[in-house]
Amino acid sequence: MVLSKKLRAAVVGATGMVGQRFITLLDNHPYFEVTTLAASARSAGQTYEAALGGRWKMKVPMPERVKNMVVIDAQDIEAVTGKVDVVFCAVNMKKDEIKALEEAYAKAETPVISNNSAHRWTSDVPMVIPEINAAHFAIIEEQKKRLGTKRGFIAVKPNCSIQAYVPALTALLEYEPYEVVATTYQAISGAGKTFKEWPEMIDNVIPYIGGEEEKSEQEPLKIWGHIENGQIAKAASPVITTQCIRVPVSDGHMAAVFVKFKKKPTKEQILEAWKNFRGMPQEYDLPSAPKQFITYFEEDNRPQTALDRDTEGGMGVCVGRLREDFVYDYKFVGLAHNTLRGAAGGAVLEAEALTALGYITPKDN
Repeated sequence: MVLSKKLRAAVVGATGMVGQRFITLLDNHPYFEVTTLAASARSAGQTYEAALGGRWKMKVPMPERVKNMVVIDAQDIEAVTGKVDVVFCAVNMKKDEIKALEEAYAKAETPVISNNSAHRWTSDVPMVIPEINAAHFAIIEEQKKRLGTKRGFIAVKPNCSIQAYVPALTALLEYEPYEVVATTYQAISGAGKTFKEWPEMIDNVIPYIGGEEEKSEQEPLKIWGHIENGQIAKAASPVITTQCIRVPVSDGHMAAVFVKFKKKPTKEQILEAWKNFRGMPQEYDLPSAPKQFITYFEEDNRPQTALDRDTEGGMGVCVGRLREDFVYDYKFVGLAHNTLRGAAGGAVLEAEALTALGYITPKDN
């Protein structure tokens, strides 16, 4: 897909870690051009470089073109939406405030692609991993009716940790998994932190991440759900139980998964399903789409976070250690880059999909 001109994009929450990741991913992007940066009132009026004050957390340099952009107040709806075609949102606010803010942007006739959790359970807001449930974008028409908009809507990406195992399980849905146990080992960037900011995490493991287990158990069911009576209805199965643990890793969420099937596949069938699993992003050859969505490692000691989190530019899902289990049918380990596939990268891919499908268009058309 080739656009006649790039779509103008605002990054809201631009000073945070995910906001910074959005800026790096959208730099020289073939579909989008960042023209507006927004953050809290305390950053407003400053250049982006000054507002960060040395808190640039990415491994690549800050793009030159954003350094002198003046940050605007995220609460100034007209200033944020007035000159852009799409908003990428990654704000750090209370959930009810985020919901209100994102709806205000949408009602200003601007599509919102959100990294936040606030609208994940709004029944007419699609929560999408584009390779899995791009069909859920159809609910946007119902959402527009509720909001009273012609082009404004909200779409969200799901929780970062589930990317490590939901794609692998999705590839096996024909075998009817009905019970899943998943323990996730989550990087500190999932909390928006670096080791410099969070020295307590060095040589430490914390067996609790607030709200994470509920998200990890319930969000996959919305992804596997279906549209019914103007809303997205959750899938009834499989039953998922999780534990979510913070580990001393900079980037990359890992999951140890145990699964039971009603129709138990062979190991060869599972590996074949993973190898061949692809979806709308691969069919449309979207810019951020991994060529190989799920990569299986034969080695006993892979995937490893440091070695494999950047597979397919950080947009691929890595799986390994598939073996039969004497309590469950199978067990395996999954890995996904939490701020790329799991956060900003997943949101950019979602925006690419929405653009390719005609949901995001220039405002002057």
